[in-house]
Amino acid sequence: MPAVYLDKKRKKRLEAGHPWIYKSEMERTEGEPVPGQLVSVHSHLGQYLATGYWNPASQITVRIVAYEPIEEMTQAFFVERFLRCLEQRERFVPGALSYRLVYGEADFLPGLIVDRFEDVLVVQLLTLGMDRVKDAIVSALVEVMQPKGIYERSDVNVRELEGLELRKGLLYGECPRHVQITENGLLLEIDIMEGQKTGYFFDQRENRAAIAPLMTGWGKRSGIELQELPAEDGSGGTVKVPVNANGKTVTFPLWDGATVLECFSHTGSFTLNACKYGAKKVTCLDISEHAVESARTNVKLNGFEDRVEFVVADAFEYLRQQVKGLDQRQERSLADVKKVDTSKPLETKSRTWDVVILDPPAFAKTKSAVEGACRGYKDINLQGMKLVNEGGYLVTASCSYHMKPDLFLETIHAAATDAKKILRLIEFREAGKDHPRILGVDEGHYLKFAIFEVRSK
Repeated sequence: MPAVYLDKKRKKRLEAGHPWIYKSEMERTEGEPVPGQLVSVHSHLGQYLATGYWNPASQITVRIVAYEPIEEMTQAFFVERFLRCLEQRERFVPGALSYRLVYGEADFLPGLIVDRFEDVLVVQLLTLGMDRVKDAIVSALVEVMQPKGIYERSDVNVRELEGLELRKGLLYGECPRHVQITENGLLLEIDIMEGQKTGYFFDQRENRAAIAPLMTGWGKRSGIELQELPAEDGSGGTVKVPVNANGKTVTFPLWDGATVLECFSHTGSFTLNACKYGAKKVTCLDISEHAVESARTNVKLNGFEDRVEFVVADAFEYLRQQVKGLDQRQERSLADVKKVDTSKPLETKSRTWDVVILDPPAFAKTKSAVEGACRGYKDINLQGMKLVNEGGYLVTASCSYHMKPDLFLETIHAAATDAKKILRLIEFREAGKDHPRILGVDEGHYLKFAIFEVRSK
């Protein structure tokens, strides 16, 4: 087998568990490795360290797949790895039939993503090393998972860095364009052929459920409280019923629910969870007509139509318009102490919500984009928190790896300072349990998710 020898002065990242070897870390190669072929990796002294696949066209020249000598990634190799992946998901996401089955480096299979949608699998082959053994991967998946179909979504630009063309299409069996899954007890219809990435983002599963405590407990603000009244069945007992400030019984079942705004809704997953846990009214917003139609379908599947309104708009512009209207209303409220022409109609309407949810796409896809991303995250969170009712909650996320957790929190803090708000961090979370992370591989630490209580200074 061809061999790679590492530079004496390199950092010992490989020994610490990192599976990538950059071109700059290599001293020399022996033999004539074919691009995509496995090579053995050695220290400068000749000590065997690992086995990985080689691609001289990529800055990440070797990606590690094993810490013992192997000659080829065969069907049997993948069967063993996939069985381990399946066991891990069944342990930590018990009962689920839809999740990320294979998560690249974190499952010791760099360059390979497999998402399970009930009995359909969607595969992404991101590197030459994995593309070269596609047949073995498909055969192993069929053996382990026995799916009805396997669909490829290798239509991502990162493949171009490996010298590969973008590709998508059927790999095995039969795959409908839309598949129905269950997550957190909710039904979702997923477009595996035209949806973003593989069609759905499983990494926020637990985070979506984490909004449950925010969805109820708002009735008191409207003067509604539970009171004990005599039971109407003549038993002589009492029952607790909601009563408004005028002493009248409230019959609306969602009287205690929150008003919620979800921006960047995609498939409407946070909207669905908000409704499930008791939200009174949800505004579901995305700039994409396709995304809003997907959300509309999912809302209908779960019977939440009467609680959800849909908006197709740019989130930045929508939030700014709401804040502008809010500022105008506040200015008019000071008309008795400040000269304001109240005869003119307001230029824009405005609303506020008990909970505002911001789950934008990655603003920083490269290290050089971080500065601009900080401005984007600050702006979106600044506008969002201004529209949260006093004592309400801002739920915000970032999936930009280059936006480190500390920088993410610093950016939101800066936005709060400018907005004259005090944020109390209630919860800080990462990706779900089907997205494990190897310690020391910071590239896997991409998702940040935070819940803040919002107060005015």
